[in-house]
Amino acid sequence: MPLGEIFSNYSGMPKEAKYLIYASIVPAVAYGLIFTDISYFLTVIQGLPADFTGIVISTMGISTFVASIFLGMAADVYGRKKMLIAGNLLASVIVAVLALTTDPALLIVAAILEGVSEAAVTASSSALLADKVENEKRTSLFSLYGFVQNLAFALGSFAVPFVMFFELFGFTDKDSHILLYTLIAILGVLSTLIMLKVSESKKLKKPKAGEAGFLPRKSMSVLLKYVLTGAILAFGAGMVVPLMTLWFNLQYGISDKISATILAVASVLIGFATLVSPLIAKKFGLVKAIVITQLASTLFMLLVPFSPNYALAGFVYGIRALLMNMASPLSQSLIMGLVAEDERGAVSGISGALWRLPNALSTFIGAWLMGIGLLAEPFLIASLLYAISIVLFWHYFRNVKLPEEKAPPQ
Repeated sequence: MPLGEIFSNYSGMPKEAKYLIYASIVPAVAYGLIFTDISYFLTVIQGLPADFTGIVISTMGISTFVASIFLGMAADVYGRKKMLIAGNLLASVIVAVLALTTDPALLIVAAILEGVSEAAVTASSSALLADKVENEKRTSLFSLYGFVQNLAFALGSFAVPFVMFFELFGFTDKDSHILLYTLIAILGVLSTLIMLKVSESKKLKKPKAGEAGFLPRKSMSVLLKYVLTGAILAFGAGMVVPLMTLWFNLQYGISDKISATILAVASVLIGFATLVSPLIAKKFGLVKAIVITQLASTLFMLLVPFSPNYALAGFVYGIRALLMNMASPLSQSLIMGLVAEDERGAVSGISGALWRLPNALSTFIGAWLMGIGLLAEPFLIASLLYAISIVLFWHYFRNVKLPEEKAPPQ
């Protein structure tokens, strides 16, 4: 596949779309650090029980679920840029708080606020991106955004071994982790300066009397189908994806310095793979491209727990993640292309909410299963749920054609 053909999809991106991508880098590094290391950090470094760690992670997701619905609708009315900035500032503070306390009550409060910040970012970022580009470039923009996000997420994972640098200066393993989390938090605050360069969305929704006026009524039919398939997929993913550093430790006895590096390499590969997503979409269509990549990913999910060593397990998991995340920008482009423009924030919030809730609930189940020594079962259950989601998605969307996919009139 010629590189020129790949990169030609990304030329001519609007300036403000680029600002949004630049501004997302440090927050994605922070999310990469948290979601790669938090299960290991709280359990092994801070000495908290594995099931409580599962509760903390699940609380983040439940909070995101509750907040996303309201913040998504609010972003459509009061401003997507304002919501993005508020979410980023709150998230940056919470990264530091999660590292600085072992008090169970404070950790639960921090987890709730992390969920609120994640909801604010999720509800506003996709809608803002879609606002800044024409239909023909939308899939390419989301793929480029996914590329940068995955590389930044990988950088957050690669940052975990950086604790060894602090240890050279006499800091303990625990203190080195805390310093790393705090440094990322400070950089996250500074990234807000780039967000200020982005203009507010022009197509905001006019408020109506009563809460019902905020609901995405024009987009409700397609949204319900989309979130149902996404929720099933999310429940499966939540059983393993947020817990991989813990799983590697339980299965192979390796520390987060090794497992985080493995996951970081996977994120780098994912990032480059997303650059190919627009070409796959052009060849097969968005819906077929999503189904093909997700089906292939499910096969590799089944193989992960049967790997004889951590190197092979990391390789197989990396291929699984690569394929599944190739579908992510395609799915984002699909739903943003199908819904009404003035309802994109609400749709982003609701779809994000109904991803995070099942994802969060199943994380507790996955942590519990791993804690009692059932290390293969989370992967097997997740694979089954993936398959169910993919079949339903194909049933609902197989005949869908976006405006940019329709043949121009002769």
